[in-house]
Amino acid sequence: MKYMLIMRATDEAFAAMGNVDFDEMLETVGRFNDELVRAGVLVAAEGLADASEGVVVDYSAEPPVITDGPYGETKELFGGFYILNVTSKEEAVEWAKRMPMGGPGFKTEIRRVSTIDEFPQDNEWVQKEKAWREATGQL
Repeated sequence: MKYMLIMRATDEAFAAMGNVDFDEMLETVGRFNDELVRAGVLVAAEGLADASEGVVVDYSAEPPVITDGPYGETKELFGGFYILNVTSKEEAVEWAKRMPMGGPGFKTEIRRVSTIDEFPQDNEWVQKEKAWREATGQL
């Protein structure tokens, strides 16, 4: 089963990270990533650019409203993610508890990633996506 570990932090927690030595942070995160690789559970891991570089597409109006970041109403920002292929939610939780970037203002949300097999297999769009996944080696 795949699980996404979504890293969230408050504005204050992100600001506090500015005081952390970048090389030290890379070393710490690199060691954790290496553990995930050696355990054979890492599928993907990415950090995200600052929210001020992003946009929000709000579909509550027609046409959708586009708003540049940063997002003043947001209490916690999504800063990056890991996708792990593990045997259970409990195993995903154990990996999340070991993540090096933690402390006050940091949280990790864990969500199972749905698979193509969970959708109606007789649906033409599901069949097309499944064929694309097979052709690109993603299935």
